[in-house]
Amino acid sequence: MPNFKRIRRHCQPVILTLLFSITIFSAQAQAPREYQIKAAFLFNFTQFVEWPASCFSTDKDPFIIGIIGENPFGSYLEEIVVGEKVNGHPLVIRYFKTLEEIKSCHILYINLSQTSKLEQVVAGLKGKTILTVSDRTDFIQEGGTLRFFTKNNKIQFQINPEAGKKANLIISSKLLRLADVFAPVKK
Repeated sequence: MPNFKRIRRHCQPVILTLLFSITIFSAQAQAPREYQIKAAFLFNFTQFVEWPASCFSTDKDPFIIGIIGENPFGSYLEEIVVGEKVNGHPLVIRYFKTLEEIKSCHILYINLSQTSKLEQVVAGLKGKTILTVSDRTDFIQEGGTLRFFTKNNKIQFQINPEAGKKANLIISSKLLRLADVFAPVKK
């Protein structure tokens, strides 16, 4: 008669490896590689942008990365932030359907297909301490803070430092060195 406890103990690492592989495969199927990279960028922006202490009522308030519009990340963004903290604040993901739902948010990924809705959201967030991020080509010109784009098959980003200042954010010089810095044309 076989010793099932011994077999189970020896097979457990293999089973865990298979389950982990399935989880990774599932996340990859839900979010194309491009959005996995962008999700990692969103998480890393928390380390290179400074929000004023007044953004938090208490030490236990969460640091919120929000998404308005369709979620292109699948479950990948949530998987990245599990158990993470930003300056002691637990990191959470929130999904918004409308501008009015956004009561508290620190980074907002805007994924709206209609230009009029994009303009409405950017205008509605003026004066709020939110790092706004999008893929839209016209996003920076509309007043957004950070835009993802692809160049030579690499994900890069453009920053509008003036929009960051207006949002009362301090963007690290390290992040600015990695970015294509937007300089508006003076009239």
